[in-house]
Amino acid sequence: MADEPQGDVHRSSALDPEQLGFMCGIEVHQQLATGKLHSRESGELYDITIDTLPDDWPRFERRLRASRGEGGAVDVAARFESKRNRTFVYAQSPNAGLIELDEQPPLALDEDAVDITLTVAALLNSKPVSLIQTMRKTVVDGSNTSGFQRTSLLATDGVLETEGGSVGIDVVCLEEDSARKLDTVDVAHGQQVTYNLDRLGLPLIEIATSPDVVSPDHAQITAMALGRVLRRTRRVRRGLGSIRQDLNVSIGAGDRVEIKGCQDLAWIPQIIRLEMARQLHFYRLANDLRKASELPPLPPHRDLDDETVELRVAGVVAKHLPLDLHDVSALFGNTQSGMIAEGLAARSVMMALPLKGMLGHLGTKVHDESGAQLPRLGRELAGAAKLAGVKGIFHADELPAYGITDAEVQTVRKHLDLGQADGFVLCCAPEWQARLALEATLNRARLAWHRIPQEVRNVVIKKGAPEDGTTSPMRPLPGRSRMYPETDVPPLAMTATQWERVLGNLPMSDGERSERLSTYSMSTDQSEQLLARELDDLFCEHAADLPPKAWAALLLNHDTESAQTLANILTLREDGALARDHVDGVVEAHRGRVVGLEELRAYCSNHDLAPADIGGLEEVIQGIVNERLAFVKERGMGAMGPLMGVVMQAAGGADGKEVSALLRAAIQAVLE
Repeated sequence: MADEPQGDVHRSSALDPEQLGFMCGIEVHQQLATGKLHSRESGELYDITIDTLPDDWPRFERRLRASRGEGGAVDVAARFESKRNRTFVYAQSPNAGLIELDEQPPLALDEDAVDITLTVAALLNSKPVSLIQTMRKTVVDGSNTSGFQRTSLLATDGVLETEGGSVGIDVVCLEEDSARKLDTVDVAHGQQVTYNLDRLGLPLIEIATSPDVVSPDHAQITAMALGRVLRRTRRVRRGLGSIRQDLNVSIGAGDRVEIKGCQDLAWIPQIIRLEMARQLHFYRLANDLRKASELPPLPPHRDLDDETVELRVAGVVAKHLPLDLHDVSALFGNTQSGMIAEGLAARSVMMALPLKGMLGHLGTKVHDESGAQLPRLGRELAGAAKLAGVKGIFHADELPAYGITDAEVQTVRKHLDLGQADGFVLCCAPEWQARLALEATLNRARLAWHRIPQEVRNVVIKKGAPEDGTTSPMRPLPGRSRMYPETDVPPLAMTATQWERVLGNLPMSDGERSERLSTYSMSTDQSEQLLARELDDLFCEHAADLPPKAWAALLLNHDTESAQTLANILTLREDGALARDHVDGVVEAHRGRVVGLEELRAYCSNHDLAPADIGGLEEVIQGIVNERLAFVKERGMGAMGPLMGVVMQAAGGADGKEVSALLRAAIQAVLE
């Protein structure tokens, strides 16, 4: 018999994962540094928003609907999305063609993307499949023009060694990335969502671990270890949004929830702890509600659930909380609430839903020890309603507030004929939308008597960063019905020769890379920075012909879009054709271009960028020292700084390092 879960929801940091039956796995999605997976379009991403969207980009409008999977059933998540009355506008970026618009069949899998994915699979000790079968995964939120995402399983049954223990790797897949959402606006009878197609079709590696993560901190360690494996290939994209982590989290008294939006690894422990607290809170709330309804208690672990009992409870709750919607707009005809008055003036309605016996169970905004919002049913109900597109709801436990007066609350209660223990929910929106939102609210309220629903949730983001680590619902957790074979992409056989070639060409480990850099004469800091910024391969490619310290500095200080150009510039400096002080200017003048050695030599010659003649430079320096002999004798070597500026001004174009050496020698000669 499972133990009753222990812990204080107000202190999520003190919750015991082992006692609570904690389970966690991680899914990592990493963009690859290649072209698109099935169209051979470039992988360029465009830095645009809805306000800067170019007028000359074609736009196409679509409406998607759910289709049946291979087994003949419509996936639960797809069914939910199809009710949201949304249309989709797609902005066709320069790297989006007919395949991205779903007007042409896809091409076979990109060979480079397959090779990178197999390399990652080998680094994770995974076993390759014998046949790569591309599948369609139903997606009807508009992020894929076709209504599905193409995904291919490449390897299974791997293992990742971490500081917290071994973590199994269930699958390594190669799939398409989705389109980027730019905007969502309300229109008559629904919403219109605008997407940019630049990201659609970029190849992603998806790695899903087994539920072997033992704690919130271990989840962060595991995510970091997976990131290191991916970066070891030196063939994945870097930067914000190029890698995304999804967390599959549950406790024994709860159920599996998939949390998306965990881009900042530092937030992972906090996000998981708050989800543990949320599941614990709703387990206890379910039993409070069951006790009040004289229903059997919920067992302390989901494995002990009795389907017959749960069906009986669901039947009782459905009768207890019927769908009973009331248009109460007339009760707010003289409201002082600006947002409600504005909504009613725009032909919205105020719709009310009674919630029998739920007053006091919906909750008000309270924070835990770390400042995060504590879980409460009212917030879950609002999250369910927002999926219909409304901005929010008002519920009895938080009223009067938002300009709604106590008199208006009492009028609503009287109109709905509520008892002292009864609650209610209000929604101000166009009638069709208010009804859809309150239906979603009612369904979520009924689930309060049960274990938390399996669902996909999203980290609450404000101003580009997590608000406090809490999450909001996105959609039901998808089932098996969403997957079926892609008939336009032929299966790809995996041969033993191909796998042996992958195993024979694995990238170096971080230790091996560090050892390689240690053979070059440069500072430890430079070596560490080259590794951290993944520039060591570029460095070693040219280091044999260039001074290592100067070459490392040039790579670290400048855009490496054209390493060959940087190497040519440094070569000219070493050959005496380019003064040291002019290097940065030449780099800037040729940024983003591959420029040959002779073209650069001509540029330096035409712009007189060679170092000053050293013989003439010695005379200039000696003359300046002689003119300021008393100053030099008084200040000694301290005269170096003031005189450097004078010499550099007098000998324009001179190399600063050479000036320093000659000036030092001239001053020392005076002082001897």
